[in-house]
Order: sequence, then structure tokens, then C-alpha cells
Amino acid sequence: MPEAPRKTTNALPDGASPVTPGAAYSTPPTPDESGSRGRVNTGPGRMLVAVYGLFALAATGRSIMQIAQSFDKAPVPYLLSALAAVIYIVATVALARGNHPSVRLARATITFELAGVLIVGLWSLLQPSAFHDKTVWSHFGQGYGFVPLILPIVGLWWLRRNATR
Repeated sequence: MPEAPRKTTNALPDGASPVTPGAAYSTPPTPDESGSRGRVNTGPGRMLVAVYGLFALAATGRSIMQIAQSFDKAPVPYLLSALAAVIYIVATVALARGNHPSVRLARATITFELAGVLIVGLWSLLQPSAFHDKTVWSHFGQGYGFVPLILPIVGLWWLRRNATR
């Protein structure tokens, strides 16, 4: 006669639950992961991160070349190009991270960017002698197809539409 299988008991610590071998482990979604709302770096938000990343590279390269080659020719515009590069880098990283503190940083950075584009754009039109060479933000980003003017508006709209309150 075959022997009946033995029943074993595993003593688990208080509050522990038995786990089936091979079962998938998962944690419940956090409020930022539980749906499309609150996800600034998914879907079209990825395109926004990519465009900010592209502008971070372009503005950084431009400012390095301008400062290295002819800083004495137009120091203010070249320093503004460097400032724009820093703004684009910070916005890119903040948008890519997408968590609550990063979204707040992205919102502040992009607001500063919009103010910079408007101020530098107006300044470059009213006092062209101060801008011996173009910057990313001069003439409202005309050298970049006005994307520097449109990008922060789209970025702020996207954050407002998708960021968790």
C-alpha cells in the first residue's frame, strides 16, 4: 500500500504570507504609476524629453564654441547661450525623471526658460548692437525655427495637463 503524503507545516513569522513558488512578485502601483494622469515622461512626454535633450546638446555645443572662440567679441550673448544650455539640461533631466519633485523643478525651469526667451528675444530686437552674434533665445529663437519660443509653452501645457497635483 502506497504511503500517504505527509502534511508539513511551515511556521511563518507574524504578518508573513505564504508565497507560491514561481509566483510573480509585484508591488501595488504608486499614485504616479496608476494611470495616464501623472505621467509626464510617457507617450508624447517622451518626445518632449527628446526635444529638450536635443536643445540641451545644441545649446551646450553652441555656447562652448562661442565662449572658447570669441568670448571677448560678445560676452553677454555667449553667457546667455550657456545659461540656456544649463536650463535645457536641467529641464531634460527633470522631465525624464518625472517624479513629483522633478515635475516641480521642471515647471520652475521651463517657466524661467519662457521668461528668458521673451526677455532676450525682445532685448535682441530693441538693442541689436548688444547681440553681435545670435544666441538660442535671441530674436525669440528665430535661428532655431522659433522652437525655443514654442517649446516652453508646450512644456508648461504638458506639465499642467499631466502632472499630479
